[in-house]
Amino acid sequence: MNNLTTIAGRQFRSYFNGPIAYIVICVFLLVLGFLFWQTFFLQERATAREMFNYFSLINYFTLPAVTMGLLAEEKRTGTIELLITMPVSDAQVILGKFLGVLGLYLVMMLLTLPYVFSIASLGDLDWGPVFSGYFGLLLQGMALIGIGLMCSSFTDNQLIAFFAALAISIFFFLVDKFLPLMPRELHGILGFVSMDLHLDLLRRGVIAVRDALFFLSVTALTVLVAFRALESRRWS
Repeated sequence: MNNLTTIAGRQFRSYFNGPIAYIVICVFLLVLGFLFWQTFFLQERATAREMFNYFSLINYFTLPAVTMGLLAEEKRTGTIELLITMPVSDAQVILGKFLGVLGLYLVMMLLTLPYVFSIASLGDLDWGPVFSGYFGLLLQGMALIGIGLMCSSFTDNQLIAFFAALAISIFFFLVDKFLPLMPRELHGILGFVSMDLHLDLLRRGVIAVRDALFFLSVTALTVLVAFRALESRRWS
């Protein structure tokens, strides 16, 4: 456990030791604020649903960017060789990296709370969809971090890791948009793998086990693949 927290803390601090975290957070908050507030007053009601819509959309681009160097940069610089020869398990390395990025993502989520409190000050805000919306963003963030970690484990090139994670993330976002063009027999399967459809219910205030299991399954599968990729390097 001590090794796990050490790796997670090292990864988390690495973002704030340089300009990465500050740039990502500032750009994220500015883009989210601009997109949300320019349409908020057109709704004529106090709701954070559109904020969650834009937040989840920005995640598809932001999280591949902050995860692309998790293992790819370690491989490029050769520090991965030192890391895997230390008395730490591959699972601790993978989970530590995952938790380090998750910590940064939680900071991003917390910094959006002033938007929510501003909405509440302007009208009678229903807090149920707010809590479920944040829960949905947490689940989505974990899944996208897992995808980014998996892609970073395959290569030593950060750009390749970024575009691979971005492509997979965009697929999960767009898949339901093409349902009208697909055979009706595939609608059930394609609808199930759509992140946006699962998030839509959570943004409405509906927490279903099916939706939570989908995101947790994507997270577990991608983290497991990343673990296997790192494990194979140890024996190569």
